[in-house]
Amino acid sequence: MVKPFITRDTYERAADIIRTQYADRPRIGLILGSGLSAVADAVTDPTPIPYERIPNFPRPSVEGHAGRLIFGTLEGQSVVLMQGRAHYYEGVSMLQIAFPVRVLQILGIEMLFVTNAAGGINQSFQVGDLMLITDHIGLVNMTGLNPLRGPNEASFGPRFPDMTRAYDPELRALAVAAAQEADIPLRQGVYAGVAGPSFETPAELRFLRAIGADAVGMSTVPEVTVARHAGVRVLGVSGISNIAILDPAEDRQASHEEVLVAGKQFGPRLIALLRGVLRRLG
Repeated sequence: MVKPFITRDTYERAADIIRTQYADRPRIGLILGSGLSAVADAVTDPTPIPYERIPNFPRPSVEGHAGRLIFGTLEGQSVVLMQGRAHYYEGVSMLQIAFPVRVLQILGIEMLFVTNAAGGINQSFQVGDLMLITDHIGLVNMTGLNPLRGPNEASFGPRFPDMTRAYDPELRALAVAAAQEADIPLRQGVYAGVAGPSFETPAELRFLRAIGADAVGMSTVPEVTVARHAGVRVLGVSGISNIAILDPAEDRQASHEEVLVAGKQFGPRLIALLRGVLRRLG
């Protein structure tokens, strides 16, 4: 059983187990959201490690999340992919959600690329669009479920980390350039992180739109918070999987199935975008 607060020793033990199966140091971590597991197919010389082989690693139970680390090379960069993630709504704590990011930090990542499938609140968005995340609204963080709650581990970062530039401006500029080169339409906007698992009501979606959100999802914010606590640079991209239903009179309803279908639609563009960013890192 995972204790209420996790010590660095626990993260180190998980990292040591991983090193027995893959010794090289990854430079970049990538977290693949719902329906995006196929991105792992682009990795050269992949070394998969199922989450169940790693002590305390949270295992996703949602369709579209395979539950494996994939180590290898992508566009000449040493990478580790999280093929699926656990979510708060699955019954795990925020510390457990953050656990993989802490382990990747110990393994030596310098950058974290986070992806997700999100509902489009901005009415100019279309299903299949990619949205470069410029900032987020961490509603779960703001209501007391911040993954940094508890004793601060100073070896990771400060007690009160700055989140002004949570999504690295230089990495975002690389993403814009990569999208232009590959002729990929790239939206930009603010991601709202909620707990789930129920989809939002029309009133909740209108509230999120009013406070500045362009897309909404049930992940990403805890991972980004923990990454920035340790000084890891972050790039975030959402695939728009459905368009928000702002009026209950609309004859539509949201479902996870449409999220998975949309992932197949924007997945190839996301792979091309990530490849372009990695090439530009040199």
